[in-house]
Amino acid sequence: MAIQRMDNVGIVVEDMDAAVAFFLELGMELEGRGEVQGPFADQCTGLDGVHCEIAMVRTPDGHSKLELAKYRSPKATSDGPRNRPHNILGTHRVMFAVDDLEDTVARLRPHGAELLGEIARFEDIYLLCYVRGPEGIIVGLAEQLG
Repeated sequence: MAIQRMDNVGIVVEDMDAAVAFFLELGMELEGRGEVQGPFADQCTGLDGVHCEIAMVRTPDGHSKLELAKYRSPKATSDGPRNRPHNILGTHRVMFAVDDLEDTVARLRPHGAELLGEIARFEDIYLLCYVRGPEGIIVGLAEQLG
């Protein structure tokens, strides 16, 4: 038995509108928004009394998706600061290929994006950087050169 595909990456957020705006500015498309609650949500998550707002955003090619979730109940918890370093254990970033890295960073700044380091050149192959977006989410950006 083999997996069919990776369906999406889930990210819990506190400010759904800011998170959606950030990823739409990045170039993702809003697939839909809705709410999830009831026995199915409780069973699936292992939590009691789940009431969650969901927004699904996808890349323009339709192959990759992020599921943004805002928990109304039970309230979301945090295990530490949102500005954790890049080398923390666990999921630490999502990465996107972009056409123009500098333009992308400039467009994301009004949405709270902050460079973690600098825009770096990997040989003559890529320009790369990491930005911290809403909720402390680290987003990798890569522009293929040539």
